[in-house]
Amino acid sequence: MAPKSSVIRHRKQIRLAGCDYSGEGAYFVTVCASGRQPVFGTINGYGMRLNQFGMVVRDEWIKTPGMRCEIAIDEYIVMPDHFHAIVWITRENDHSVGANGRSPLHGEKSGIRMAPRSLSSLMAGFKSVVTKRINAIRNTPGIPVWQRNYYDRIIRNELELKRIREYIANNPIDQDHDRANMA
Repeated sequence: MAPKSSVIRHRKQIRLAGCDYSGEGAYFVTVCASGRQPVFGTINGYGMRLNQFGMVVRDEWIKTPGMRCEIAIDEYIVMPDHFHAIVWITRENDHSVGANGRSPLHGEKSGIRMAPRSLSSLMAGFKSVVTKRINAIRNTPGIPVWQRNYYDRIIRNELELKRIREYIANNPIDQDHDRANMA
């Protein structure tokens, strides 16, 4: 058996083949808290009650379009142990020069190539700033807040967009109902 340091782990590809996720359109994303721990708040009756960390997630998401001119946000929800959002990549107001907000060494060290102004660049920046702010609040530098990756789906038509918006809006109600029926 090879020493642990020489074992190469291959992660399952979860992105749509041939898509760089920088094209104009709508994307549905889900990001889970590390270990699916309920760190962002609680479900209270028929809604989500954000704690201090959940407010950080919400506040940073709301700031996103102001920092990234190619991004527009749509429906979103911060849940106790995850975050759902619809994000639009547009080119209308995009006057940037192709920077992706990440240092060149980041991609080289991690082996991840992020297309400029792409969904992966957005999510990396969002997860990073939320992690730094939450770890500063709880005085836990270097502790993960998020799971390593995120789930995404390209939204292909208006019907799918409508269903995903409803899913996001009803997520606290549905999750509260599921928990009540498990007891």
